[in-house]
Amino acid sequence: MNPTVALSIGESFHLKRGKDHIIYAGMLSDSVYCIVQMKASGYQGYAWPLFYPRNKQEIVVDGVNISVENTTPEEIRFRVR
Repeated sequence: MNPTVALSIGESFHLKRGKDHIIYAGMLSDSVYCIVQMKASGYQGYAWPLFYPRNKQEIVVDGVNISVENTTPEEIRFRVR
């Protein structure tokens, strides 16, 4: 099984080779957290926010399955599957 990844607000993680990066953007409320999906190509890139309910444990970003273990206003912990 893949190791647990912990991201604080503003930290990024590369999902897999050929896939996007994600950045943890924190929680908008007690029940919603935000992950930013970022594409980059050379010196250009773009990003967009993805909002999820706090109780959603299985999400898919850029075709990659992610199992969310825990979210807090400061940190998210997940495993890439």
